Amino acid sequence: MGLAGLVGLPIAMSAAPLLAQASLAMLDTLNPGGWEVRYRDSAGAGKVCLRNGRDLLQLRHRGNNCNRFVVEDGAAEVTVQYTCRGNGYGRTSIRKETPSLVQIDSQGIADGKPFQFSAEARRTGACS
Repeated sequence: MGLAGLVGLPIAMSAAPLLAQASLAMLDTLNPGGWEVRYRDSAGAGKVCLRNGRDLLQLRHRGNNCNRFVVEDGAAEVTVQYTCRGNGYGRTSIRKETPSLVQIDSQGIADGKPFQFSAEARRTGACS
């Protein structure tokens, strides 16, 4: 490794902990309440009651206690990779259009089977 490589090494090493400790603040700007998730690859839609936007990260692993690693933490888009010990894993990207409308792309393994979907989630009102 040359001198140029050694100079960049401390920067690269310090960047990893920053990503792992990211705040995901964009998800906190989403309106809580009842949301409808419309899946693009099918005519299906699902309803979800959000306490906060973080509930959208694990739609295929709801209720599981999973370890998360933040890949991207932007003002309008976040990407999180997560692992649910003994129950699969996933990678989800959420792009905010408004506090009541987001685009979701997710893929991974759930219940031993692969999944991949793109969806639009829209706030519909209070949870029912």
